[in-house]
Amino acid sequence: MTVQIHIDRESGLEAPDDDSFSRWAQAALLAIARDTDIDLPTDPEFSLRINGLEEMTALNLQYRGKSGPTNVLSFPTDLPEDVDCGLLGDIIICAPVVIDEAHTQGKDAQQHWTHMLIHGVLHLLGFDHIDEAEAATMENLETAILREMGHPDPYEIPVINQRAL
Repeated sequence: MTVQIHIDRESGLEAPDDDSFSRWAQAALLAIARDTDIDLPTDPEFSLRINGLEEMTALNLQYRGKSGPTNVLSFPTDLPEDVDCGLLGDIIICAPVVIDEAHTQGKDAQQHWTHMLIHGVLHLLGFDHIDEAEAATMENLETAILREMGHPDPYEIPVINQRAL
């Protein structure tokens, strides 16, 4: 399986390079194919948009009815079942939010970017966190994929931040 990502960036934003996003997506999709019963396309592809606060705020309001920016939005492809296509959908990640969250939560920025991409990919595949059971399933899968990539549990509060609580 080879994943193809079409990456579009709002200019002037700090974000990982295209190769990093491709490696993370490839690792995540391979783990999902191996560890779940999801039938992935042979050559999955998706679009990734890295945007800023203004655009993400507008999208979050338009598609979720929520004010302010969010870290990641995912829009799964809605194709008829008889259409054989590897297109999974679109992921949008807000660079300033991800960077601020990493700093505020005492996390490594690259690891947080990796988590946000994996989170978005899982949404494209139908995972969600609307109720407790779904959230636990999604978080466990995210944590397992990240652990396999050498990253810590993204839901643990780093020791440096526990003193502030």
